Amino acid sequence: MRKMDYQNVRGTADYLPEAEGIRRKVRNTLEDVFIQYGCKPLETPILNYSDLLASKYGGGAEILKEMYMLSDRGERDLALRYDLTIPYAKVVAMNPTLKMPFKRYEIGKVFRDGPIKKGRMREFTQCDVDVTGIDSCAAEAELIMMALDAFDRLEMEVVIQYNNRKLLAGMLEFFGIPPEKSGEVILVLDKLEKIGLEACEEELKKKGLSVVALKETKQFILDSPTCLEYFSPYIEKNTLISEGLEELKELEQILEGLGLKAQCQFNPYLARGLDIYTGTIYELFLKDGGLRSSIGSGGRYNNAIAGLKGEEEGSYSTVGISFGLDVILTALLEKEETTPNLGWIT
Repeated sequence: MRKMDYQNVRGTADYLPEAEGIRRKVRNTLEDVFIQYGCKPLETPILNYSDLLASKYGGGAEILKEMYMLSDRGERDLALRYDLTIPYAKVVAMNPTLKMPFKRYEIGKVFRDGPIKKGRMREFTQCDVDVTGIDSCAAEAELIMMALDAFDRLEMEVVIQYNNRKLLAGMLEFFGIPPEKSGEVILVLDKLEKIGLEACEEELKKKGLSVVALKETKQFILDSPTCLEYFSPYIEKNTLISEGLEELKELEQILEGLGLKAQCQFNPYLARGLDIYTGTIYELFLKDGGLRSSIGSGGRYNNAIAGLKGEEEGSYSTVGISFGLDVILTALLEKEETTPNLGWIT
């Protein structure tokens, strides 16, 4: 009898007891923090109708390319969830009696048929918190504070980069970039730190922008603004810029009052490629840069729940944050190898 060549599906992994023990400690630590911040547990199905995940309130064209599609015996079109956000929006849309504000956490596996790299798999675990029913930037500030608290307990130094989709979209609109190309340009700018200025400029040239729009966008990149004052002259010229700037100023004021501003960094090109976001966005990175991938991210998405219900956009103010359990594990194991001082994980 021929011996079978056993191997894992590419992008998946087995976690033997030692590694799994650490994963569970990380998971338990995050869950303890979530509960401390008043979040209630929730669990949603891994298997969903593909129409739900592919709706315009989902992850957008880029992430749909990575969605695992399948069908059942009844020939229904189904898909494995690629995040925990849209399934959460579905829950709120289906349960109108939920008391607001509603704060939930969920920890579960998601699936994306995308590129594999260190800390990024195709089957991975996300740890999410979402808050629905709070209009002000106090919700974003609380999630940022919660994230910093969680990583402090994990003995990991992180920096949180933040921006606002309105501000970025408004600048591109002012530069003369048509709405149908704005999303593509945003995706390019979002890769600026990874691919560099030269490669970014080359990609922008392929987008068919006008000479003026390309010149203005390039100058925006070269200016590399580090503070919000840079955008003040544009307030009267574009509504989106004005709204985005106002929201960011409110957020910075709250972060300053909480003593968290030093751990947060404004990044004018941060976009969080998903189409779902409508306002403030943020990503978390290791401060020492030992791992280039983000270990957490999120933002405000006010239109998803209302959109699924067929109601007026913005009627369910929602903001969320997500931590990648597997990328956190990768970072912790690397840190333990170089500086074995994480006694709590052993």
